[in-house]
Amino acid sequence: MRVLPGLVLVALAAGPAPAAEAREVDLELYLAVDVSRSMAPAELEIQRRGYAAALRSEAVTRAIGEGLIGTVALTYVEWSGDYAQRVVIPWTAISGPAEAGAFAARIEENGRPAMWRTSISGALTSARASIDGNAFAGLRRVIDISGDGPNNQGGPVTAARDAAVAAGITINGLPLMTRDGIGTNWHLEDLDEYYRHCVIGGPGAFTIPVTDWPSFAEAVKRKLVLEIAGLPPVAGQVVPAQYFGMSEDGYDCLIGERIWRENRGRFTVP
Repeated sequence: MRVLPGLVLVALAAGPAPAAEAREVDLELYLAVDVSRSMAPAELEIQRRGYAAALRSEAVTRAIGEGLIGTVALTYVEWSGDYAQRVVIPWTAISGPAEAGAFAARIEENGRPAMWRTSISGALTSARASIDGNAFAGLRRVIDISGDGPNNQGGPVTAARDAAVAAGITINGLPLMTRDGIGTNWHLEDLDEYYRHCVIGGPGAFTIPVTDWPSFAEAVKRKLVLEIAGLPPVAGQVVPAQYFGMSEDGYDCLIGERIWRENRGRFTVP
């Protein structure tokens, strides 16, 4: 078959197809939800329902609508050990109650058993790559991470945090300070301080500690409103980060790894 020279020249001039332009949104929000083995099945269900209820709330959908663009991009990812992150809902644009409600319904429909150990560093590294590689261009970029214990697998959590902050991403925390399930063996009394010193970072970073499961849904709703609206933390309700290098004041950010080494011979662990 003969190919006409003119057609060849046109094809070469056209070059490769241009990449799709990223969609601009007010916020790229990566919801990283702890499903490590220390979480009991009932706690996993409370988490799912809590996030779903928060996304359906009028406060959250109003915050979305009041943004400069009126749209946020969300993804919901369950995490546990190093390299153990499950994307429950991929990046999705949310502009109103109907889309938020559909996103919430998908969270409720995708329950799974708990997974393995606790790698906050792995979750943060995966989240950074996901934010960098999605199809959205957010005015702000945030990782919202929940967890019931300190990092005990993978690289140092501070290194993963610093890499995310250097990429222009803010990390906010939802430390789960309950005493349930097998997680009591590795319970960290000052988990909120651990998150403040070792996990969160970036402009306006904050934590909202959860001390009992009945308050979980309300804590998630308050946290989402603050993140979506870009509001500063309110004294007495949340614990703000004071600066980026939060481990420099002497807090032991490897305490989770040390607790794991000390306890693994005394308890049955996954």
